[in-house]
Amino acid sequence: MTFEVIPAIDLRGGRCVRLLQGDFDRETAYSDDPVAVAERWASLGAPRLHVVDLDGAKEGAPRNQEVLAAICRAVPIPVEVSGGMRTAGAIAAALAYGAQRVQLGSIAVKDPSLTREAIARFGDAIVVSIDARDGEVRTDGWLQGSNVRAIDLARELAEAGVARLMFTDIGRDGMQTEPNFDAYRELLAAVSCPVVASGGVSTVEHLVRLAEIGCEGAIVGKALYESAFTLPEALSAVATL
Repeated sequence: MTFEVIPAIDLRGGRCVRLLQGDFDRETAYSDDPVAVAERWASLGAPRLHVVDLDGAKEGAPRNQEVLAAICRAVPIPVEVSGGMRTAGAIAAALAYGAQRVQLGSIAVKDPSLTREAIARFGDAIVVSIDARDGEVRTDGWLQGSNVRAIDLARELAEAGVARLMFTDIGRDGMQTEPNFDAYRELLAAVSCPVVASGGVSTVEHLVRLAEIGCEGAIVGKALYESAFTLPEALSAVATL
């Protein structure tokens, strides 16, 4: 399977933005038309899109559903949605408006039983995001600590049968430094399910390294929006791996 380079579209107040290290006070707005952004990434060859409702993540329930649904309708590629997906109803609604995958985050810590139920009910449509700072899982739009170690949560989710995990080192997110390769090696050694990387990618070489250590794909945001490299360049770099 080809390593997937997955553009991120982060929504706040209906706009396409990026945050530095998840800090809502350090926002850069890139577009007032997220649907057009989605169409652009699709036209450039993106295999799928990762769309995050930042308002939903912060408030605990989806807040940008109309934009999420519009993106799903507008592009011919699979869309993964995230942010505030904390009930079975929210997950079902997202799948109904066209999302192929729904990513859970905070509830994996706050409501393990619901998470297990969602994994059992929705199967491959469920991705769980483990977002950590210094190895500790953060919740509620990365605003709250949990006293849960990322590697322990990963093992529990793998045992529950999760189809795939996404791991974000919050300290690297939006910083355009480099991914936390050691954390991905540790995670891949601990679980048998696919792992998608997120945070810190700033060169195509980083994507190649993530592919070589065994990640299924990588979410890329700021590096694409600020032209550190183009999506076609990234896709070409991993095409033969």
